Amino acid sequence: MRIGVIGSGAIGCLLAAYLKLEGQDVSLAGRSDSVEAIKSKGLQISGVRGSFKVEIKISEQLNYFPELVILATKTQDIERALKDNLSLIRNAIILTIQNGVQADNIVAKYLPKKNIVSSIVMFGSTYLEPAKLVHNFEGSWIIGRPFAEGQQEDLSGLSRILNKSFPVIVTENIAGMKFLKIFANANNCLPAILGRSMQEVFSDHDISRISIAIWKEALEVINHSGIELVSLPGFPVENVTKLTSLPIAQAAEIFSQTMKNLSKEPLYGSILQSIMRGRSSEIDYINGEFVRLAEKNNFSADLNKVLVEMVHQVEENKKFYSKAELFERIQKVVKLR
Repeated sequence: MRIGVIGSGAIGCLLAAYLKLEGQDVSLAGRSDSVEAIKSKGLQISGVRGSFKVEIKISEQLNYFPELVILATKTQDIERALKDNLSLIRNAIILTIQNGVQADNIVAKYLPKKNIVSSIVMFGSTYLEPAKLVHNFEGSWIIGRPFAEGQQEDLSGLSRILNKSFPVIVTENIAGMKFLKIFANANNCLPAILGRSMQEVFSDHDISRISIAIWKEALEVINHSGIELVSLPGFPVENVTKLTSLPIAQAAEIFSQTMKNLSKEPLYGSILQSIMRGRSSEIDYINGEFVRLAEKNNFSADLNKVLVEMVHQVEENKKFYSKAELFERIQKVVKLR
């Protein structure tokens, strides 16, 4: 299968590299800085599978008709990526990997719904600089049909190909899993606001209290909206429901221990990685999704709303907040004791 990966960030490059190593015909499409670096240096990968280099074809746009397109841009960049490559990808399978739940709806404005496969990546990678990344931790790759729930038998061939890079799970309820994945990503806003690694941030039990408060508010929004969460491999729904039912100090301690041990290498999260690269983040599709759901259902998500605003201020001003400034802002909308 001819595979085109659109998006040369942490996950796009990682997937392209591993599929290429397994003998697949893979090409990357990315921004000019990535194109120049990867052409001259190759993809340099370190982390849980060792350190190595992968030579791979790359250009700013696809230059052939792929059978499979892995759409690896941020959600806010999907429309531009589709328009740039639309003439070549109209008949391809389009595999989305974005955080949040809006990516498939955006793609469906341009391409047939029957061609769209949605996915969730449970592995982690950090973009260090163009052509250089760290594979932080392993995990599965979940795929499903966002517009044909319950009819998954035709994904077996795609599953066999993708399984060469990461263990693939086919689900009949990708939507319920995607909403739970937002919970897994929702605390990425805190390292982005503070400008520090996840390990540094969540070693602080006071900040971990904020994480529990984010989940509590988000769970109220999800329940009020009538959405069913579906467990993910390694991240069952009970991770959220049990922690949010505990006293906040106890829950924060458990959360802190989990987050500190995610990776031996510094882990920054997707939101901070975008900011470090001088680009807009996907905050509107993560914490912003809880805000959007709350407003749609005449509910409130004041904490998540403040955190979204703070991330946008960091993006605009290029200045991170201190811990004291963070607490000053959020204590106006939530109690952490």
